[in-house]
Amino acid sequence: MPNPSAVLTDEIIMRHVDPGSRVVDLGCGDGRLLHALREKHGCRVQGVEVDRESIVRALHRGVPVIHADLDEPLSEIPADSFDVAVLSQTLQQVRLPKDVLTEMLRIARQALVVVPNFGHWRVRLQILRYGRAPVTETLPYEWYDTPNLHFMTMHDFRELVASLGFRIVRELPIVKGRAKDRAWAANLRADSALYVLERPEQSKV
Repeated sequence: MPNPSAVLTDEIIMRHVDPGSRVVDLGCGDGRLLHALREKHGCRVQGVEVDRESIVRALHRGVPVIHADLDEPLSEIPADSFDVAVLSQTLQQVRLPKDVLTEMLRIARQALVVVPNFGHWRVRLQILRYGRAPVTETLPYEWYDTPNLHFMTMHDFRELVASLGFRIVRELPIVKGRAKDRAWAANLRADSALYVLERPEQSKV
C-alpha cells in the first residue's frame, strides 16, 4: 500500500500540471504519479529512476522509464523536452541538489519540487526536548538508515533557488496534508512544501 502522505502529495502535484502536458518525473519510483497523470490528465509522461525494482514496477504500469542516477547529468534528454519536470521528496536525497535543479530547468520549462521542511515544529521539538535526531510522519527514518543527505527548511530552499537565479512562481506550504497559498508561520507549521520554479526568461514570456 502506498504511503497516505505520498498519495496526498501526488494529488497536490496533479493540480499544478495542465492536461496534455509533457511531464518527466525525476525519481519516479513505481510510476504511480505518472500513471495517474497519463490516465486522468492525458499527459505524455517519462520517468527517470535509479532503482531497478522500482523501474520494473513502473514498467508494469505501462510507464516509460529511463534508468539514470540524478547525480549525473541527464545528457540523453535534450533541452526543453518537457513542459514540466517533477521532483517529489527527492532533492534532500541527492548528492548535488544545485546540479539537479539546474538539470530540471534545462530539460523542462517549469519545475515542480516538493521538499520536506526540517523547520517544522515537531522536528524542532524533538531536538529540543529529547536531544535526538527527529523521526516524524514525513521524516520516518532513524538517523542510521535515512536516505536523506541534506536537511533544509523553507527558508533554506528559497535561498538555494535565488542563488541559482531561478524564480519561485508559487510556494505552497503543505500543512496537515493541505497545500495553502498563504499559511501563517509556514516555516514552523508546514511539514513539506511544493515549489513551482521557472527560469528567469520564462517569467517574461
